[in-house]
Amino acid sequence: MRELKRLVTIIHALILFILLPFRVVVWRRRTGAVVIRDEKQERKVWSPPQIVVRKRGAGGSESGCSVAPPSVPAAVVDLEVAVRRELAMRRVLEDDGGDGSSVREFSLFPTKRGDTLFTQSWSPVSPNHRGLIVLLHGLNEHSGRYSDFAKQLNANGFKVYGIDWIGHGGSDGLHAYVPSLDYAVEDLKSFLEKVFTENPGLPCFCIGHSTGGAIILKAMLDPMIESRVSGIVLTSPAVGVQPSHPIFTVLAPIVAFLLPRYQFSAANKKGMPVSRDPQALVTKYSDPLVFTGSIRVKTGYEILRIAAHLQQNLNKVKVPFLVMHGTADTVTDPNASKRLYEEASSSDKSIKLFDGLLHDLLFEPEREIIAGVILDWLNQRV
Repeated sequence: MRELKRLVTIIHALILFILLPFRVVVWRRRTGAVVIRDEKQERKVWSPPQIVVRKRGAGGSESGCSVAPPSVPAAVVDLEVAVRRELAMRRVLEDDGGDGSSVREFSLFPTKRGDTLFTQSWSPVSPNHRGLIVLLHGLNEHSGRYSDFAKQLNANGFKVYGIDWIGHGGSDGLHAYVPSLDYAVEDLKSFLEKVFTENPGLPCFCIGHSTGGAIILKAMLDPMIESRVSGIVLTSPAVGVQPSHPIFTVLAPIVAFLLPRYQFSAANKKGMPVSRDPQALVTKYSDPLVFTGSIRVKTGYEILRIAAHLQQNLNKVKVPFLVMHGTADTVTDPNASKRLYEEASSSDKSIKLFDGLLHDLLFEPEREIIAGVILDWLNQRV
């Protein structure tokens, strides 16, 4: 009955789309000057392709440049993005580094399309880094949720980079709207090139959760990228994602084309049961940077599309990997992770299935065990 109601809703939306006049929304590129001040001078630069950085050192002391908001006309500013980005920046600046062993900073990364992504990094205070980690979050969340885990990686000598992909966290785009996951794949490749350039000679690993894991996997199908990455870790990757009813597989491409931003049903403010830790759920779904509304049609279709592509190309995966999945995950399919392990051509591959655990493995009560498995795997490869 619930699926029938959803189908009726979609058909009703299609009828409205046909009957109502078209509404054209003009999205202008955000451009403008960024004022950078330091003790010696004040200068004005155009933000693309400049990467603007603000950081807080260990012990809470601030260093580096002070960045003023972009000087752009108010009519051009996307208020929603501005609010999210300001919050993401503020969280970095307010982070005191925990026990003083990490330095956290943010930067704005321009994509080849002209969009701006919010990225951040966590660096060990010790200059002797053992390796690099590029971390990619899952659908509807953001890189800052993994700050505690990033600091654990710092304690083991790894410098960590996090990206908020398009439409997420402090990055450009309507919240949780993904016009194409290929954008996220290409953005990851570009960002990896930046990381390689800034850190010559250090082994680089990628860690991705859920849809972030699918993005990483697709990027690794590019031999030019795969050859420069020492390994990847995937938690609950979106290799197998099934819609709640087969009819959605048929309708998704059509509705995604006609009504890409349409949401299937009313927002679920309580959120999906992705962890057995009640406090972890409260923290996640009360976070303004976490999208709690229903999935947008185009976003959902993009996830189905990338999952289908990966399932057809599992045998082309050659990068060393560790894949982890909870057997009680109702968001992504643990059996698809089994298929990845069985069909991948990688000579170095491992799988860990955790009985009874849900989707957000690093936020389950057993999070320390999960983190320990990841760290053991990484430490054996540097």
